[in-house]
Amino acid sequence: MNEVVLQQLVDAPLEETVVRIALAGALGMFLGLEREWSQKSAGIRTFSLISLLGAVFTVLVREADVGESLLLLGGLLVIVQGVLLAVQGLTDGDEDTGLSLTTSVSMLVAYGVGALVAAGFILEGVTVAVLSSLLLVLKRELHEFAWGLSREEMRSTTEFAILAFVIYPILPPEYEPEIAGVTIPLEPQVIWLMVVAVAGIGIVNYAIVSTYGGRGIAVTGFFGGLASSTAVVGTMLDQVRQRPEAASYAVAAILLADAAMAVRNLAIAVAFTVGSDVSPLIEAFVPLGTVIVLAFVITGLTANWRESTTMDLESPFSMKNALGFGAVFLVVLVFGSLAELWFGTLGFYITALASGLVSSAGATTSAVVLYRGEQLTSAEATIAILLATVSSIVVKAVLAAASTNTQFKRRVAIYSGVLLLGGALASLVVVL
Repeated sequence: MNEVVLQQLVDAPLEETVVRIALAGALGMFLGLEREWSQKSAGIRTFSLISLLGAVFTVLVREADVGESLLLLGGLLVIVQGVLLAVQGLTDGDEDTGLSLTTSVSMLVAYGVGALVAAGFILEGVTVAVLSSLLLVLKRELHEFAWGLSREEMRSTTEFAILAFVIYPILPPEYEPEIAGVTIPLEPQVIWLMVVAVAGIGIVNYAIVSTYGGRGIAVTGFFGGLASSTAVVGTMLDQVRQRPEAASYAVAAILLADAAMAVRNLAIAVAFTVGSDVSPLIEAFVPLGTVIVLAFVITGLTANWRESTTMDLESPFSMKNALGFGAVFLVVLVFGSLAELWFGTLGFYITALASGLVSSAGATTSAVVLYRGEQLTSAEATIAILLATVSSIVVKAVLAAASTNTQFKRRVAIYSGVLLLGGALASLVVVL
């Protein structure tokens, strides 16, 4: 009998109420793990029970028709309990009162996660739980980064946030300007989200490199490459000039910057085609994934991952940087559309290859926009994105060739050639 019940639970789909309640409890335990490790008054058991409470009340409201007031009452009880914990921290002279408040808010989040999962919003509930846990775990790093920001960076961040969220709702969903007799179908809101997303990637990775940059090649090369691949090459050139024995480490950092650039382009290609009127650009996984895997394999076999260095990145907290990327993107989009009309797909390929010398992200974004407007097929958009990625890899190799260290520039050239060859061979799968 027990085996039959167990098999029913295993075979039950996610829509089943029992499975959703169990998932809510598991996510609550996940949220409470960090609080338990930090030895707070509310830990794994409390958070799990709170998530279960949110799930049970949601099920009763949805399926037993007991009224939504029950759900509100549960939320109110969690808030009261959280306030009591915060007050207890104050009265006990807790020097870390901020964490007591954090625990109180986290309890309410756990209740919300339970309600989301029980209501059928499983992906949303998991996302909230993971992001919330990440914020709890990275408390020290987030505080150190925030305290290290200058007044100018704070002002630029505020300006960027205001423009990012104020501009989006006033932009039209669709716009079809006519340039040189060519009508270009655009989605201004989506385009603005792309610009904000690329700027956001730079900001997040600037924070990661600022916090962990001196702790290893993976951070310096990969996350530095997401923030600014040119800065990675410049830093490595300086390292090799000062310490010739650092050539192996410097080559690996540049290859990881190439991998980071490919990851960013792949993320743009997939994220802004999923859920749209066109099919997701899954084809991009083949050539770009090949470049990424080859870069990591080569660095894993040739470099000492414990080697590290500091990297001086230009602060991305600037509206000028975001608008500069937007300007490059629009130029590529317009010239790419005209080239595609006048010279066919080959014309856009040439544009993507040339624009990749300046910004592979801009060329990738342009290809995605044209694909969403059905001016390019999925295979054509994928090839254009690969060409922009190839162009960026070539630029790094050319910059590395300026080094006087023969071993360093020869290795960069050879390994970059391997990445290019691998991407080219993988692209044949898309074309054929």
